[in-house]
Amino acid sequence: MAAKPNITHREIVEAIRKQDYSPVYLLMGDESYYIDRISEYIADNVLTKDEQDFNQHIIYCTRETSVGDIINSARRYPMMAKHQIVIVKEAQNLLKLDDLAIYVQNPLSTTILVICYKNGSIDRRKKIVAAVEKVGIVYESKKLKEGMLPQFIIDYLRRKKVGIDDAATQILAESVGSDLNRLAGELDKLVISLPPGINRINTELVEKNIGISKEFNVWELRSALIQRDVLKANRIITHFEQNPKANPPTMTVAALFNFFAQLMQAFYAPDKSEQGLMKHLELRNTWQLKDYTVAMRNYNAMKTMLIIGKLRETDARLKGIKKGNLTDADIMQELIYFILH
Repeated sequence: MAAKPNITHREIVEAIRKQDYSPVYLLMGDESYYIDRISEYIADNVLTKDEQDFNQHIIYCTRETSVGDIINSARRYPMMAKHQIVIVKEAQNLLKLDDLAIYVQNPLSTTILVICYKNGSIDRRKKIVAAVEKVGIVYESKKLKEGMLPQFIIDYLRRKKVGIDDAATQILAESVGSDLNRLAGELDKLVISLPPGINRINTELVEKNIGISKEFNVWELRSALIQRDVLKANRIITHFEQNPKANPPTMTVAALFNFFAQLMQAFYAPDKSEQGLMKHLELRNTWQLKDYTVAMRNYNAMKTMLIIGKLRETDARLKGIKKGNLTDADIMQELIYFILH
C-alpha cells in the first residue's frame, strides 16, 4: 500500500482486506479507538489461525523494552506463511523509539510491523516518522470533536444494519461522551438488546439498557436551557442533585461548556446560512444545527460569553477553588439561574 497523507482508518482497513499490505504501520494519536481497531484487524485478518501460532508476535512495551529485541523480531522470516506480523503495543513507553528507524529504512518485505503509539503523537520531525512515511503508513488518530459523535454513532450502527432515532443519538453522544471505546461498547450492548425483528434504537431502549433517563439527562437539560424553559431546567437539575452518581456535576458542566463554546463560534461565523453554519461548526447533520439556531435567537453573543465565563468559574468551584460552604447542588443551582436570567 502506497503512503498517503491524511489516510483514514477505513482506507487502511479496506487496503488490508484487499491484501494490499505495507511493511510498516505507525499508528499514533490521542484517540486509542482507531489504533486498536486497525491493529486488531491486521492481527485477525492477515494470517490464518494456523499461521498465527508461529508468525504473529505481540510485544507490550515498558521502559525496559529493548528496541534491539523488536528489530530482531521484525528481521525473522515467516514459517510456512507469506508474512509474519509484529505488533508493538504501547510504543510510547519506548525510551529509544527513534532507533527503530534503523529497521524501517530497510524493512523485510515478509514482515508487517505495526507500531501502536497512544496518548499523543510523535513529533513528525523525528527520524522514525520520516522513515515510515517513505516505506509505509503513518496514521494519526485524533479525538473526535463533539459535533462528530452523532455521525460516529450513526455510522457504527449502520455497519451493523441498525438505525437509531435522532433523540437517542444525541442522548448517547452527550451522556457517554467522546471515549469511543466506551461508546462502541454501549452501542454493542444496545444492538444485542434489540427485540427480534426490530432494527432501530430509540430513547426507551437507551433508558432501559444504558441507565440514561430519557427525561433527566444532560441533553434534555441543554435543550431546556436552549429553549429557556425555566421549569423544565430546574426540574432536571433537581433530579441531578438527587442522583449525583448518575449525573456528576463536572460532566454536566463540561457538556454545557462544549455547547456554549460552539454557540459562541456560531455568532462569529462569516456565513450564517444553514450550510455556512454547518461548515463552520463542523456538523454532519442538519438536525444538529437546530439547537444552535434556536439558541442564537434566545441568547446573544455577550450573554453567551458571560455564560462561558460562569461555566469556567463553576468548574473551578466544583473542584474546590473558592467553594466556601456551598454544596455542589448550590453551585449548580446558581449556574442554571445565571444561564436562564
